Amino acid sequence: MSVTSTATGTPRHSDGPAPDTPHIVPVRHWGRAVAAVAAVAALAGLIGSLARNGNLHWDVIGHYLFAGLVFDGLATTLWLTAAAMTLGLVLGTLVAVLRLSEDPVLYGLSSLFVWVFRGTPLLVQIIFWGYAGALYKHVMIGIPFTGVTFFQADTNSLLTPSVAALLALGLNEAAYASEIVRAGIQSVDVGQTEAAHSLGMRPALTMRRIVLPQAMRVIIPPLGNETINMLKMTALVSVIAAHDLMSNIQDVYGQNYQVIPMLVVASLWYLALVSLLSLPQTWLERRYGRGTARGAAASPLRRLCGGLLTGTRTRTRKDPAR
Repeated sequence: MSVTSTATGTPRHSDGPAPDTPHIVPVRHWGRAVAAVAAVAALAGLIGSLARNGNLHWDVIGHYLFAGLVFDGLATTLWLTAAAMTLGLVLGTLVAVLRLSEDPVLYGLSSLFVWVFRGTPLLVQIIFWGYAGALYKHVMIGIPFTGVTFFQADTNSLLTPSVAALLALGLNEAAYASEIVRAGIQSVDVGQTEAAHSLGMRPALTMRRIVLPQAMRVIIPPLGNETINMLKMTALVSVIAAHDLMSNIQDVYGQNYQVIPMLVVASLWYLALVSLLSLPQTWLERRYGRGTARGAAASPLRRLCGGLLTGTRTRTRKDPAR
């Protein structure tokens, strides 16, 4: 029942909806429905084919999926990822600030660093650091051209496979992180820096309190992708036997010759770790993207569930006069 008003201002009751109330019916996208059914059918067929494939040796996969050597490799992979990303982010931020400097020497050195480590393959860098003892037998720190030495150590004992892997991954990541941070800093309006300087804030404080917090919404998405990529790139350190997940997997299938089942074990663990890393990345993107379209956007899971729930629902718009 609705209440309307007559010309004299006397309320008048009327039963039922107004005759001009429109009923909004969602447009049917039959092409999307057909494509979704075809995709689900193809996925189901692929899963069924893999499940019935005896060459996968599911018993071998189940035996090694939670084996101790796999967990040892996972521990090495995780700490390598965390340490390399920390080193890369700290050094990359410093290099980004130097590349924005007006000093030509600092700008040139930082640009040279990015050019070298971004221009050579990561695999080459890993092998180089792993076999650095062939270039220098000893690591020495002192005053150049004077013969004064403060520190000296054997290169092979100092650059163990784990340390070599950390240096290769961290320095390579620093080159990419510097460009990401530099792009984020340059996305902040120059007026923000000028206003901070007019208030008497020092350049370092301005960068830490004003510029970087605003640049985070530009930095977080690509840096999150770099973290996920770093987790997968740790598999390359198996060439120098750094005892990561992939190194231990290779040791196993080098003995039992079950290459495909062991690669499935490695793939399952990498997928699980990448899925876990995607959660904080999504939260940080929404956290620093508040007030923007990115921060207001729903997650892919919510979009999927919302589409399934509202795809066939008929919505009725209320009459403004009611």
